[in-house]
Amino acid sequence: MIVRIMGEGQVKLDDNHFTELNKLDDELLREMESGDEQGFRRTLHALLDEVRRLGTPLPDDSLEPSELILPSPDASLAEVCKMLNEDGLIPG
Repeated sequence: MIVRIMGEGQVKLDDNHFTELNKLDDELLREMESGDEQGFRRTLHALLDEVRRLGTPLPDDSLEPSELILPSPDASLAEVCKMLNEDGLIPG
């Protein structure tokens, strides 16, 4: 799957990594629902760090369609709320 981190670029992630990423996504969703700004910020950074670690960066000139778009590391809680679907940021 091709994943875009807003403001950074794209990475290719194997589907087998999404179980691990969904745990962080679930934690992020709980923190957002409780209004835990500090926890939200920490978990958002952890989620994006894992995507970067597990993914293979695509070249900057690559024009692959992104199947998943994640917020930038400095996105606000309100901005991330607008990006959510019923599963959180990551489907599944």
